[in-house]
Amino acid sequence: MTQDTPHLRPKPEAAPDTRPYHHGDLRAALLVAAEDELADRGMEGFSLRSVAKRAGVSHAAPAHHFGDAKGLLTALAAEGFRQFLAAQAAREAVAAPDPASQLVAAGLGYIDFALSRPTLFRLLWQSERPDFSNPDLGQAARAAYSHLVDQVTEAGGGNTADEAAVWAIAHGLADLLAAGRMMSVGSLPAEARDAMLVTIIRRALPAP
Repeated sequence: MTQDTPHLRPKPEAAPDTRPYHHGDLRAALLVAAEDELADRGMEGFSLRSVAKRAGVSHAAPAHHFGDAKGLLTALAAEGFRQFLAAQAAREAVAAPDPASQLVAAGLGYIDFALSRPTLFRLLWQSERPDFSNPDLGQAARAAYSHLVDQVTEAGGGNTADEAAVWAIAHGLADLLAAGRMMSVGSLPAEARDAMLVTIIRRALPAP
């Protein structure tokens, strides 16, 4: 048998572009890319095409999973609320089990989330782009709020004013620290900063 003459060998057919459907967990990869894109370019520069490029997939991939930019931001916000609760749970897991300590720990987790995921923090509370009528996002948002209500109730509060006071303190601290506007607290070493935050959050707790 003779060898094929090189220039007469048929060229292999190009493989079809299957990146949108063979990228491991593509949905999760697109959400990560969306968060990074939002952090780098802001809402004004955010698009499905830019997210696809960042994720290294075809431009059709985000539309296949999320429909449009609003759908992607809605899914990202839903994941953000789940990450928000996870940040609170991490603090609660190492705190004393009494209701007041658990509520304070949740406040610290609130701040941790804002500092570590500032893009998601802004998306959840400062953007009108996510569709909160979406069932998944609505459920995730309600779960976060229900956690607050349950903890305030267990700590001795039982009315809207108690819930609002705790929420306002935790959110205000998170927002100011994430924006770098409370240097008197934010510039402290981690242990001293947390001790200061605990003191402040405890002032918002329901009276025993």
